Amino acid sequence: MNKPPLNPYIAIIIGVISVSTAAVLVKLAAAAPASIIANYRLLFAVIIMAPYVLWKYHNEFKWISARDWLFSILAGVFLAFHFIFWFESLNYTSVASSVVLVTLQPIFAFLGTYLFFKERFTAGALISMVIALTGSIIISWGDFKISGLALLGDVLAVIGAVMITVYFLMGQNVRKRLSLMTYTFIVYAISSITLIIYNLLLGHAFTGYPLDNWIIFLALAIVPTFLGHTLFNWAIRWVSTSVISMSIVFEPVGASILAYFILGELISWSQWLGGMIVMFGLFLFIVSTSTKSRITLTKRKKHKDLQTNHFSSLKKE
Repeated sequence: MNKPPLNPYIAIIIGVISVSTAAVLVKLAAAAPASIIANYRLLFAVIIMAPYVLWKYHNEFKWISARDWLFSILAGVFLAFHFIFWFESLNYTSVASSVVLVTLQPIFAFLGTYLFFKERFTAGALISMVIALTGSIIISWGDFKISGLALLGDVLAVIGAVMITVYFLMGQNVRKRLSLMTYTFIVYAISSITLIIYNLLLGHAFTGYPLDNWIIFLALAIVPTFLGHTLFNWAIRWVSTSVISMSIVFEPVGASILAYFILGELISWSQWLGGMIVMFGLFLFIVSTSTKSRITLTKRKKHKDLQTNHFSSLKKE
């Protein structure tokens, strides 16, 4: 493998800082409804991507099966509702609580693979899930004592985590057959169309927002989307998926720091305690599941090698 043009760990750090800006940017665009903010984040991302994708990957669209189109459309719809619920949660609760609870996505993903793909739990995964969920309960209890609306925001953030989980589950098989750019472009486009329809049904205005809101919409499309997730997708070529997963766990830290300095949001004792417990649980969970994956891959490789050696010996005989 060639040497990367940029140290992948530097790219990951930039990626974490970039995705950490999303919640703060949404809070700053307070004049617009959550679904409008989500709409323009994805629409601007699609517009930016379109010339490159349609020029370089246009032939790939001819070979997409009906089944892959179906799952891509479903993935796009669930991504749209992830943004609706998450961005709406920021109208009721703090950046710290919202981002920590949305980061529970790996837990829900594992539950989803258990239900739909019969993935077996390890003891480490179960313990880490209990720890992470305990932390989320502490955050929610603290927010409930502050305000019932803050608890509503926490619930919306958790639903947002469930939505992004379904998005990943819907797209994981399609992603194996399509290039990253083509799949991302399709999903973002479907998600944007879903949000346009949603906003039309609710009667939300598409124009009339202050100039600074339009700058924020564009910033959301560029900073957390391209400088964040795109850098993670690039770095995965050079580092393991577990490293990427662990780095994303730091998003609540970055988001909370930015919210403190930009929005003046203070962090309560329950958010500190619950957030640290959630992050610790997620770290344990990622370590546990990545270790299991390595063991499974090693066993499969050994089994394949044994079969190859056996076949070779039979040919010699």
